[in-house]
Amino acid sequence: MRLCLVASAGGHLSQLLKIVPPVEGYETCVITTSDAVRGNLQRFGAVHVVGECNRQHAGRVIRVFLRCLGILRRTRPDVIVSTGAAAGCICCFLGKLMGARIVWVDSITNVERLSLSGRMVRRIADLFLVQWPELARKYRGTQYVGTIV
Repeated sequence: MRLCLVASAGGHLSQLLKIVPPVEGYETCVITTSDAVRGNLQRFGAVHVVGECNRQHAGRVIRVFLRCLGILRRTRPDVIVSTGAAAGCICCFLGKLMGARIVWVDSITNVERLSLSGRMVRRIADLFLVQWPELARKYRGTQYVGTIV
């Protein structure tokens, strides 16, 4: 099985690393947004840096989209696990189109509503986890199994 871990550098990546230890027996790659964290991630497998983007910068979104598309076409993951944000959202949609299973863990900082990326990915995710029980009650298709932090 091929596994792809996707998270923006910073808090999203910190949360992802708390739930996914180095996975033995799986071909694993990591997609992130900053080259500064590459050394910390190489224990998982190949590390791909796609750059930062958000909805205010359409040009960056297109660049990140194309980079993610190329990486996912080459690696063909069976499962994508992401904690967000924009690059994770992009990879989830692209991966779903390629037949991957999607696992999304919304950030613990989202107390009253899902993140923007989470609201987008929720409908296509095979497993969508939230870190507040109130959110699981509020949003159909989400599950609360505890907090990461």
